[in-house]
Amino acid sequence: MNFKHHGVGQDGYFRAVEAETEARRMTYLWLDKTKIIIDHTTVSPDFKGRNIGMQLLMEGVRFARENNLTIIPQCPFAKSVFEKQVEIQDVL
Repeated sequence: MNFKHHGVGQDGYFRAVEAETEARRMTYLWLDKTKIIIDHTTVSPDFKGRNIGMQLLMEGVRFARENNLTIIPQCPFAKSVFEKQVEIQDVL
């Protein structure tokens, strides 16, 4: 599984790709220069149950830490993970 980040102006996304097939995508938008809002995640039915969502969210957390950003999770998936995982709440 390869994880890729794409920044496009005010919007961006992280995607998980396996054999050129997109397994999952997590989109975000910039609130300002120091904050991003994770607003949506999608998963391909063929990849459900493989913990790809968590791996993709961790890519977002790594990106936030490396760039001194704060994440505002509005996506239900991301929000639920942040509520349960104390070790990543430093980017909230």
